[in-house]
Parts: sequence; structure tokens; C-alpha cells
Amino acid sequence: MQASIVVLLVVGVAALVLAAPAEEKDAQVLKYDNDHNGIDGYNFQFDTSNGIQRQEQAQLKQFDDENAALVVRGSYSFTADDGQVYTVNYVADENGFQPEAPHLPK
Repeated sequence: MQASIVVLLVVGVAALVLAAPAEEKDAQVLKYDNDHNGIDGYNFQFDTSNGIQRQEQAQLKQFDDENAALVVRGSYSFTADDGQVYTVNYVADENGFQPEAPHLPK
């Protein structure tokens, strides 16, 4: 009987340790995708063990005969110290960097 209690206790402690948030310095990349389309653009995304997620796409936009630039769209999410997940969506184009999120000032 006592052996089963010890096993349950060890399993319970291990579950708590594994469920605890990862320290920033110990974060591991869980998912990473990257596709580079040469000069025409790119897209990538990654997830880490500490809850950070990021994704971004870029496409070449021709403004006129002589001017072209990448237009970038993406988002990132993270869990703050208050336990809340914050997400920022953004566009970077001819109008500059334009982030949007409920927690950002307007």
C-alpha cells in the first residue's frame, strides 16, 4: 500500500513540475516553420514552451516603376506576469509600423 502512495506522490509532483511555466532562459522552441520566397516575400511562425507565439508574412509590393518594398503582416502573443495572454497584430507597410491590440493605447 505504501509503495503505491509513494508512486502516486512522485507522479503528482512530476505532473506539477511539467505543468509549471518554463523559465524564460530555459524556453524551448516547440514549433518552427519558415518559407522564404526569394525576393517576393517570406512567412514564418514559431511557438515556444513559455507560451510565446509569433507568425509573420511578407509580400513584395510594387509602389511605382522604381519603388517596391515588402509589406509585412503578423502577430505575436505572450503570457504576462499577471497570467493574461496578450496578442498584438501588426502591419508594416508604406504607412509605417501599425500595431493593434486592446491593451495598447490608441
